[in-house]
Amino acid sequence: MSSNPSKDPETAAIEQLERFGLSGYAARTFVALASLGTGTARDVSQVSEVPRTRVYDAVDELHEWGLVDVQQSSPKEFWVISAETASRRFERDFQHRTDTLRTALSELEPAEQRVEQRGVWTTGGQKAVTDRVLEFFAAAEEEIIYMTVEDLLTDELIDGLSEAADRDVSIKLAGVSPDVQEHIQDEIPDATMFESLWVWSDTSAGRLMMIDGRKTLVSALVNGVEASVSDPRSETAIWGEGETNSLVVVLKAIFTWRLDSAEWE
Repeated sequence: MSSNPSKDPETAAIEQLERFGLSGYAARTFVALASLGTGTARDVSQVSEVPRTRVYDAVDELHEWGLVDVQQSSPKEFWVISAETASRRFERDFQHRTDTLRTALSELEPAEQRVEQRGVWTTGGQKAVTDRVLEFFAAAEEEIIYMTVEDLLTDELIDGLSEAADRDVSIKLAGVSPDVQEHIQDEIPDATMFESLWVWSDTSAGRLMMIDGRKTLVSALVNGVEASVSDPRSETAIWGEGETNSLVVVLKAIFTWRLDSAEWE
């Protein structure tokens, strides 16, 4: 799969259109017309891998999506909407689907979430781990203690910390470089920086955090350099919740010791 559209825009566009729900022939027909502007079934077939006889079915599909207009001439000629208009069309559709999914899932959630979680839970892949971290940030009410490597402290996570700080949540952060610390202090003036428990560069540690003294997460970079961020091998995390959860108890003791020590240094 192409990750850089500028190197192979045709393949990238077809892949994304298929992800939005277009058939293969419809996606290829749309891309062909995007390069032509207007064209007949013969024109589309000549610049794509769509058989001429299948172009008409593909155009019917695109017409239903509002992506192509048809001129009733002989032969029929097809006009494609602009890239900007098409993008807005898919963006609205995606947002609608997302909103519908969010509403449906929220209605399925139990009225009261269990606060105490036995054992620990695992998740894999940097994207998935980041989603959990952001979710935990959003749920914080009193305190966030977060230790991480510099590459994993993205603008998205800094925004999540900043939003928590706006709710008067105490932010304590360690494990990042002086430059990043300075950036965080600019974004979150009240954030407290403290020395890490270890030299992060000498380990495969990814993140270590505690929320409100009762929810914790620990991750390791299993193969972060070679694997994509969505690959479960890129990062593996475990998390637990509840005052008597074993992971919470252990990390709470470690953080308490480290932060108390930092106050006396």
